[in-house]
Amino acid sequence: MQRAIELSIESVKNGGGPFGAVIVKDGKIIAEASNSVTKDNDPTAHAEINAIRIAAKKLNTFNLSGCEIYTSCEPCPMCLGAIYWARIDKIYYANTREDAKNIGFDDSFIYDEISKPINKRAIPTIQIMREEALKAFKDWQEKDDKIEY
Repeated sequence: MQRAIELSIESVKNGGGPFGAVIVKDGKIIAEASNSVTKDNDPTAHAEINAIRIAAKKLNTFNLSGCEIYTSCEPCPMCLGAIYWARIDKIYYANTREDAKNIGFDDSFIYDEISKPINKRAIPTIQIMREEALKAFKDWQEKDDKIEY
């Protein structure tokens, strides 16, 4: 956790957001990253996402089971989803989402949006061309050599 906190402090000094994350496997840091949203002009470049990308590339797998993540702040909904998709075993965090909200990083509206019916969300979401899109799902379902994830 100390390294994740150091990364968050360094990130502020270097023009990034105040967040850092490290991924550990077998007691060793295999990936570390900070928030680079504004530096990279990438809204997905949160510390946890950046660390997951580095760890997956280093381990040459999308499945990070056996790993733990240490993050300087409770993960936002996007990062939490990525952590679950990566199958990371455990999350350790320092600052809370309320601490983040107090300095202008308020994710509560996203948590609220997720629980709303699609037709009640702030961003209009309209389903179209489902029948055409189902072809890819059917092809996937019938594919013999697929790599499940």
